[in-house]
Amino acid sequence: MNQLEGKIAIVTGVSRLQGIGAAICRELAKNGCHIFFTYWTKYDKQMPWGLELNEPMSLKEELKKTGVKVACEEIDLTQFHHLESLFDKVLEDVGEPDILINNAAYSTNNNYKNLTAEELTQHYMVNIGATTLLSSGFAKRFKKKTGGRIVNITSGQFQGPMPGELAYATTKGAIDALTITLAAEVAPIGITVNAINPGPTDTGWMTEEIKRELEPSFPFGRLGEPKDVAKTIKFLVSDDAEWITGQIIHSEGGFRR
Repeated sequence: MNQLEGKIAIVTGVSRLQGIGAAICRELAKNGCHIFFTYWTKYDKQMPWGLELNEPMSLKEELKKTGVKVACEEIDLTQFHHLESLFDKVLEDVGEPDILINNAAYSTNNNYKNLTAEELTQHYMVNIGATTLLSSGFAKRFKKKTGGRIVNITSGQFQGPMPGELAYATTKGAIDALTITLAAEVAPIGITVNAINPGPTDTGWMTEEIKRELEPSFPFGRLGEPKDVAKTIKFLVSDDAEWITGQIIHSEGGFRR
């Protein structure tokens, strides 16, 4: 039997068909996992890569064709008072979740010269505030005694400096600390907690110039793709990964900084 058959996963930050969130949903769904995903189109529409009309709904219909239950909700994760009700919605639409994937992120370019309090706060609220509150909410509601999985998406901030991404690197760094401490807290109730750094991943945001600059740094001769991190997550949420917790996994194809 497929280890993910009948499991239920929450995946945040799934607005774009090319994104990591969508790839995670596809990988889990094709392995029998029911999916509840969240999205926030306002953010992606403001970014250079933009967003095509109804991408979340297109993904929902695509996932349904695999035969699993699929539901979704547009939610602003900075509105912390909405997060508890999200779990009620998941329970109502697909059932009691086994898996939480904290994929949603906020990222804009800034440095010590132009960083504002508003931008730092926005990074904090999405990248670490919502991730922490969703993780604690998931753990408080988890009653199955075994098989719980939380996976956080981090970045390469401890692999090398990230100039021009001051707020992003700072708040993503907190995810690593959260992962290590929360893993120890929730292990007794049957939940593992890990984080994955996918490295530079081609989700449609890279210009051709950026791709040319980055490719020589990958020893495999190609850029990271969303499916790469999705496959790693598929393993981490499986029963075979029950002994792995509190780990920061650098799934970035040997990327050299």
